[in-house]
Amino acid sequence: MAMFVHLTPAANAPRVRRSGIRAISHGRDDSLPRGLYCFPVLPSYTLTHQWLRELSRRSGPRGLVAVHIRLPDDEPVTLGRYHRDPATVTAAEAVRRVAALPDPRGWEVFVPRAVTRREVHRIRAVSQVTGWRYFPDSNGKVPCTCFGCRVRGEYGSQRLRQRRPHPLDGPPPASAVLVRRIAAAGSPGDPEQLIQILHWFGMRRRGPVDQLAHLADHPDPKVRRALVWAVENWSSRGTTELLHRLAQDPDATVREAVEQAAPEPRS
Repeated sequence: MAMFVHLTPAANAPRVRRSGIRAISHGRDDSLPRGLYCFPVLPSYTLTHQWLRELSRRSGPRGLVAVHIRLPDDEPVTLGRYHRDPATVTAAEAVRRVAALPDPRGWEVFVPRAVTRREVHRIRAVSQVTGWRYFPDSNGKVPCTCFGCRVRGEYGSQRLRQRRPHPLDGPPPASAVLVRRIAAAGSPGDPEQLIQILHWFGMRRRGPVDQLAHLADHPDPKVRRALVWAVENWSSRGTTELLHRLAQDPDATVREAVEQAAPEPRS
């Protein structure tokens, strides 16, 4: 029998003892049914529970426990590193391959089925500071604060963004600062400068619609289109009227931007 460890919130422990581990995760191979992720039990405690800190970053109940499960040696599973296509092997072969790796960090085993109560060997507490976060060897590397990399609401994310603002994804300057920049741009104002300012406004949920409305008459359609993208998701009073006004714009690209605005504008 091959021994693996599955990390799950401590709140799930009573259910696991009662009925096993449910198959709720999707594997990297779309042809497989739902199942669960696990990792072989190795002599190294740190490597065995290496995924704990990364999994703890996700939303949900706090505190993880280690569920040790025994699977038949010939049980079909998939094995691979998290950013590569997995290979289908037996459970015993997965343990052998991982144990032979010089650096098994980032590897994972997927079992394409649920685990029964009889296959649960034991449930134990585990140190909550074990393993890596983000990716192996992430320590010492400057974290990226772009929209694609950062996790909204993650502990310390706001402080990190303020310390290392992204040139395109912010955090944006205060609304009052942006309004002053628009005023300083003059009339009608440099299009590139105004588009950059509107880019920052587009990261907000509300804003001073009345102080941006005059840009709907800017001679450059790129500015008017950027205005649509900036306010399309705002909930501020007057947003709907401004978008209706831009929907009658003589430039087709501006009208198209209004039509594609989502979700529906709210007043």
